[in-house]
Amino acid sequence: MKKQPTPGPVTNRAEALDRIKTAMVEKKLTQAELADASDCHEKTIQNLLGGRSVRDQTLFDVCMVLGLDFHGLRDAWHGESVAVDNGGMNAKTQGGVAPVYMGAYAQVAVDHYVGSYLTLRRSFSLPDTIVSYRTEISWDSEWPSLLFQERDRPDAPYAHRGRLYIPASSSFIHLVSLTKGAMRMIVVSQLDRAGEMRGIITTLNKQRATFIPVATAILYARRESFDGEAFGEITPKDSVYAEYKRLLDETVDEGYARLVG
Repeated sequence: MKKQPTPGPVTNRAEALDRIKTAMVEKKLTQAELADASDCHEKTIQNLLGGRSVRDQTLFDVCMVLGLDFHGLRDAWHGESVAVDNGGMNAKTQGGVAPVYMGAYAQVAVDHYVGSYLTLRRSFSLPDTIVSYRTEISWDSEWPSLLFQERDRPDAPYAHRGRLYIPASSSFIHLVSLTKGAMRMIVVSQLDRAGEMRGIITTLNKQRATFIPVATAILYARRESFDGEAFGEITPKDSVYAEYKRLLDETVDEGYARLVG
């Protein structure tokens, strides 16, 4: 396959606009989707794509969503020439910053989240059963943000893959997966010194003939090795059950989640 040439510098508004539209095509985003991801009104995106003047904040939000260099496009938008390299990202932004709607976190600020985690929650349908599996968190350079992937689940077809939303003003973060309108959200505490994140999971679970909303406490415990751990449906017969139950009980007892009922 012939290697595509590295995009050259953008020097004016028309070229900046072309760079934005190309990035939209590459990421398969419609005007409405870009507006939603950038947390602005669709009419504002229409003005932007029509080449009309918009606020620098709008340009910044759009650039963060599309993975483009804000400073280069902003200067070109206002008629100042600036070189843009590395596929539209200069040295200042290389490495990546998550979109504003995800928390605008920089890769260097969240590197400590990258790794493997023992994941525990109670079974939604089996009494006295804990579901144990592995979750991998990595940095996605194509769409700058932290990405999580569930593995070794006993119900493998329902394993989720999604992204981390990290608000700057909260002690909790969100692991969100979204597939064709179906959303699952996990809210957990930020990673502590013990390498743990605790909180609650809300999702849909198949109960007999239909799916119903369910929620329960969840724990992520970082592991360098999974020797001695067990994956699957853990019952009181298993040697790790007591320890896994203690970790989950602490999630509620220590105030990381409250189940009202």
